[in-house]
Amino acid sequence: MSPPRLPVLVLVLLSTFWAPSTAVRSVTLHLARSHSISPDAGAPITAWAASLVAQSAADAARVATLAAGFGKTKKGGRRSFVPIAPGRQILSIPNYVVRARLGTPAQTLLVAIDPSNDAAWVPCGGCTGCAASAPSFAPTQSSTFRPVRCGSPECAQVPSPSCPGGAGASCAFNLTYAASTFQALLGQDSLALENGAPASYTFGCLHVVTGSSVPPQGLVGFGRGPLSFLSQTKDVYGSVFSYCLPSYKSSNFSGTLRLGPIGQPKRIKTTPLLSNPHRPSLYYVNMIGIRVGSKPVPVPASALAFDPASGRGTIIDAGTMFTRLSAPVYAAVRDAFQRRVRAPVAGPLGGFDTCYNVTVAVPSISFTFAGPVTVTLPEENVVIRSSSGGVACLAMAAGPADGVNAALNVLASMQQQNHRVLFDVANGRVGFSRELCTV
Repeated sequence: MSPPRLPVLVLVLLSTFWAPSTAVRSVTLHLARSHSISPDAGAPITAWAASLVAQSAADAARVATLAAGFGKTKKGGRRSFVPIAPGRQILSIPNYVVRARLGTPAQTLLVAIDPSNDAAWVPCGGCTGCAASAPSFAPTQSSTFRPVRCGSPECAQVPSPSCPGGAGASCAFNLTYAASTFQALLGQDSLALENGAPASYTFGCLHVVTGSSVPPQGLVGFGRGPLSFLSQTKDVYGSVFSYCLPSYKSSNFSGTLRLGPIGQPKRIKTTPLLSNPHRPSLYYVNMIGIRVGSKPVPVPASALAFDPASGRGTIIDAGTMFTRLSAPVYAAVRDAFQRRVRAPVAGPLGGFDTCYNVTVAVPSISFTFAGPVTVTLPEENVVIRSSSGGVACLAMAAGPADGVNAALNVLASMQQQNHRVLFDVANGRVGFSRELCTV
């Protein structure tokens, strides 16, 4: 098994103001230890190395597109617990997936969940370039499907809308996702995740796909923009969700996506959710410090500070596999990690420049956010191992050297596995708590 290939992040943002939350007591949260992360156990080391190169390149591609994006909520009283699984074992994709029911009668699809994307889209019958073996949605078989027309408010909310059929025709739009591009027609139908409450939902019906990065059975965006799941179901779920991501090596639906304020952890420690008007859909938080083991990493405060004008800051993202830190931040973390390990560093693999082919003691890495709230990662969330080749690599890398994302830190899914992350947009906060959900 090779590590998942990452689709490109399409980040959508909506300018909002947040009110500083009441300061909470400092707390350190230690992530539950999951099974050792050992991709390609039993596979030749050359194959594992190739998979790391591919994953690193895919992560870089996703981060490179973070600049792309789409142009008081009522708190809902419902809740829904939706089983979630890594897509790697099930669909050979890096995203996490849930079961969705679309249309009347319901047609079931395994859709990817992406907190850094707003739009939803699914393959529809007759799609050119969609995965031929994957299930697709048949609009003609649903009694509740209707096309969204040009000139409608929904049409104005999608990226690059067009009306090839003229006024009153179906609204079309184009989008780039990772290394793929697609054309879709906008439609509306009843959508429910697993056994949750059905809701009228606006989504794209894929018409033409170029490339292989698009999740084969579709995607639902959980960003903060007007077409995201949060926005379209705010009267049902109150703009609140959380997830616990099981190890990407698992094939079980042992994680949960919790929708709505009811049933969320009551003792979870939170940090303020920040808003960037240039990237309104992304989930920004204020990271104020990093430790390797018990020692603080000497990172200039300016390298971590949130700055909407320059794009500097830290986001929480479940679509990127390995954490990407801005170049000066990563260099400081890498150097501190190497000093602590005190072993010869082997040759780099792809974007990973801190690898060892000898047994080493792996220190924890801690991220501290405003609050303060500290999340401490154990070994299994810090390094990625090849049991067959005896190689371990620090599962983080440097972001791009220049461009709009050069100052962006992306806390990715491997570092989030086996703990719950709460996104409470209604109250302007993000929370972290320990939770073992890998089975």
